[in-house]
Amino acid sequence: MSNTPRKIEGRGACVHAEIDAGVWESAHNPLFNCVEFDIIKNQAGLNRFRLSAKDWADRTNAIGIRSRVGRYGGTYAHKDIAFEFGMWISPEFKIYLIQEFDRLKTEEQQRLSLEWNLQRTLAKINYRIHTDAIKEQIIPPEVTKAQSNLVHSSEADLLNVALFGQTASQWRKKNPEVGGNIRDGATLEQLVVLSNLESINAVLIREGLGQSARLIKLNQIAITQLTSLLSSEIVMQLAAR
Repeated sequence: MSNTPRKIEGRGACVHAEIDAGVWESAHNPLFNCVEFDIIKNQAGLNRFRLSAKDWADRTNAIGIRSRVGRYGGTYAHKDIAFEFGMWISPEFKIYLIQEFDRLKTEEQQRLSLEWNLQRTLAKINYRIHTDAIKEQIIPPEVTKAQSNLVHSSEADLLNVALFGQTASQWRKKNPEVGGNIRDGATLEQLVVLSNLESINAVLIREGLGQSARLIKLNQIAITQLTSLLSSEIVMQLAAR
């Protein structure tokens, strides 16, 4: 939403907008004359009280409300002040503004949830690529289901050690009171790196590299990528949300 000033109408409108604008000025205008503002507030309840936008600006050094003359003249206010004034004179406008704010916040939460779910989905897709590579290169033909699970568990822990510095079993022993697994509490940065490690490990498996050599390479990659991600302002903004 732009900061273009909004036009406000009427003498009473101007008085109300100027009094409410004092809070906005105090927060945004370091040159605002708070002493003069207190005097105006004390006089505002009197029947004889009159205050034009120009008088308001001259007396308080206000910047949020301006008065213009000429063909396109009138009294204009910063959007924050104009919205407050609009809610004062129109209950319908107040309800609309509240509903619109709620809609925007809901859409924001849905968007952030989608970003997080996309990272989870990416991790799942790369995990499928990873397990397919294990089936093709590590698991010999006609192995039992138990043997296959052992190999998959071993490769999963290879990534756990490369990224988290410990196996799933070691993590459970250290965190007996925590439900789930080692990856459930992963940060956004760790999820991104985990997705990358799964893809890279699949390539290394097809190249015939042994587990020990792959662990060293994957650990080096994890350190490099996490260091880069943790210094990224964009990633820090996403994580803060």
